Amino acid sequence: MEPNITLQIDHHTVEVAKGTTVLEAARGAGINIPSLCYMNLKDMCITNLPASCRICVVEIEGRRNLAPACATRCENGMKVHTSTLRVLNARKTVLELILSDHPNDCLICPKSGNCELQNLAVKLKIREIPFAGEQSSYKVETSPSIIRDMNKCIFCRRCEMMCNEVQTVGALGAVNRGFISVVSPAFEEPLTASECTFCGQCVAVCPVGALTEMDHTNRLIADLNNPEKTVIVQTAPAVRAALGEEFGLPAGTSVTGKMVAALRQLGFNKVFDTDFAADLTIMEEGSELLNRLTAYLNGDPNVRLPILTSCCPAWVNFFEHQFPDMLDIPST
Repeated sequence: MEPNITLQIDHHTVEVAKGTTVLEAARGAGINIPSLCYMNLKDMCITNLPASCRICVVEIEGRRNLAPACATRCENGMKVHTSTLRVLNARKTVLELILSDHPNDCLICPKSGNCELQNLAVKLKIREIPFAGEQSSYKVETSPSIIRDMNKCIFCRRCEMMCNEVQTVGALGAVNRGFISVVSPAFEEPLTASECTFCGQCVAVCPVGALTEMDHTNRLIADLNNPEKTVIVQTAPAVRAALGEEFGLPAGTSVTGKMVAALRQLGFNKVFDTDFAADLTIMEEGSELLNRLTAYLNGDPNVRLPILTSCCPAWVNFFEHQFPDMLDIPST
């Protein structure tokens, strides 16, 4: 086992394992270094480290240039300063440059109030943008479940990491070079023409409003207020175990009762839980998979492998959009 590394961060002595980045060491010691492109999925041992945003720069004694904390490994005796005037000015300038190529429609942006770029601008007290350069101009793409507005992309490449390394779909990647660089399907094709499965994980990690989900809230409100409609909601088993996180409860907390009560108060006439039906689905799919594997091992040339299944509502939207005659789903 290799010995730990000892360094100083803002005059605090910190001891970390070899290979630890300055950003990880600082946050482990309770010292906040802001970042945009960095993302660490510890459970999957996957880290997004493009070091492209340069928001997390720090000053290291003995080095001429500022260093990105997310991509700089700790060394013995290293002395790091995270909030010198030089560092703060650099972060503010970088953020101003990012904002100079970013739409100023925060009031109507779906990510307003939950936007990391917006929050960082508030923390760095940016109230005006001194730069006026060329603006990106991309057509907003509206797919059945995901809206892509690459005019708001800050090229953090979190979505690319999630699509390629976590979901292993491979629908997104960096296209072109320089100012016209963009994260997109190959040849800048729309998502509907790519391998995208519309899982929505790219939306979940996007720090800005470049990737957002299709919002049907207004349509739902209209249905709930229509006295001639009986509005029914059916929740998947995962919802009751994940919904509580949005309200500050520990991950995995079951909120079945609260969820049902809230849905009834919102005006839904009937609330159904897919619990029992989900168990039946698992048994049926498991049996089908076993039958297919048995047939395959017995040399059946007509067997189809693998078996693909999804309970994702995005797939319903996708098929409803692509094959309207296949699915006849009433709005009630």
